[in-house]
Amino acid sequence: MSLRIDLGRLRRDLEELGRFGRDPRGGISRPSFSRADLEARDWLKSLIVEAGLELGEDGAGNIFGRRPGPGRTVMAGSHIDTVVNGGMYDGAVGVLAALEALRRIHEEGAATGKAMEVAAFTDEEGNLVGDFMGSRAFAGLVDPDALRTGMTSFGAPLAEILSGTRFSVDSILAASRERPDLEAYLELHIEQGPVLDSEDIPVGIVEAIAGKRWRLCSFTGRAGHAGTTPLELRRDAFLGLADFAQKATRLTAADFEGGVVTIGKMTAHPGAFSIIPGKVEFTLDARSADPDALAGLEKALLALAEDIASTRGLTFASKLVDATEPVRIEDRMRALIKEEADALGYPSIELPSGAGHDAQIVASLCPVGMIFIPSPDGVSHAPEESVRWDDLEKGANVLLAAWLRLAR
Repeated sequence: MSLRIDLGRLRRDLEELGRFGRDPRGGISRPSFSRADLEARDWLKSLIVEAGLELGEDGAGNIFGRRPGPGRTVMAGSHIDTVVNGGMYDGAVGVLAALEALRRIHEEGAATGKAMEVAAFTDEEGNLVGDFMGSRAFAGLVDPDALRTGMTSFGAPLAEILSGTRFSVDSILAASRERPDLEAYLELHIEQGPVLDSEDIPVGIVEAIAGKRWRLCSFTGRAGHAGTTPLELRRDAFLGLADFAQKATRLTAADFEGGVVTIGKMTAHPGAFSIIPGKVEFTLDARSADPDALAGLEKALLALAEDIASTRGLTFASKLVDATEPVRIEDRMRALIKEEADALGYPSIELPSGAGHDAQIVASLCPVGMIFIPSPDGVSHAPEESVRWDDLEKGANVLLAAWLRLAR
């Protein structure tokens, strides 16, 4: 049986989901457990029920649609939460394409020897207490201390965010007890980068997912009057950061091929017009798909920061906030996806993922596979994020074929 997804129905689903959390700046703001997210969850649950699937939801708010079978479970999915003022397709494509694929399989009564389940994981974007809260809870890898004491990106403790829901810290910690026995997991996602678009290739087969070290850091010097303190006597914390930003970029490019480093946010104190910054706080995001390179990059960046601090009369401090390990996708999973793409006549290439994904966490439980479709102009996490419907149709058909083959 040669099944294909219904692109019109999938497109309508994506456009409908895009109504939840639409913000005045033209993007989507749907962080997990926000009002928009809770409304979107109810909508997704109704689609699952209408499709004739068994609806499930665990203690972390992960939503599932299950087609029962006699064997272990083969799962596919992603997430529907977004960054603030993000786009319509990051995560949503993976959940709704998986739902459409499972709908088609169920509608045609395809025979399978395993259970099949679509998943929508909670808070992949890390708006609450670290990335991947839902999939980490699902895998039993969530940090209890972070849940109990960590502050969310909105400045409130997690317990306060959960107070208007049926979920709690304890229910999140217990979520792993509810998971099925997994055989494999697949995830379809927009690339979030420019490679497929620039190469005019509709299907990407992910070979590895980069790991990440995310730190909160600071340089501390001494504040002083901007007009009366000579340059040679200053202990300017901002200049320490500026020096570090340039040298860290050069170091990463020269010594850690494929690695990246990003300073995404900084705050100067006291932050006044005529005062030399006495302290600068900033985020440090280091990534690599190679475990040894990631460890080496982190060590080198911290040593560089200490050296700059010493030279400039500053002190440097850092705290590890979140860490994920690189994942190499198994050869057989990549080969399976390639074979199905070839059988459908779709060009494909292998490429790494610099962004993290729920598949990275689920890889601790079972073999995983990831399929990318192009992000036009490489844009993601922005209102301008888009997909070409023809690319989505191809990616979703590959997902359907690979998933069905795994479930035979």
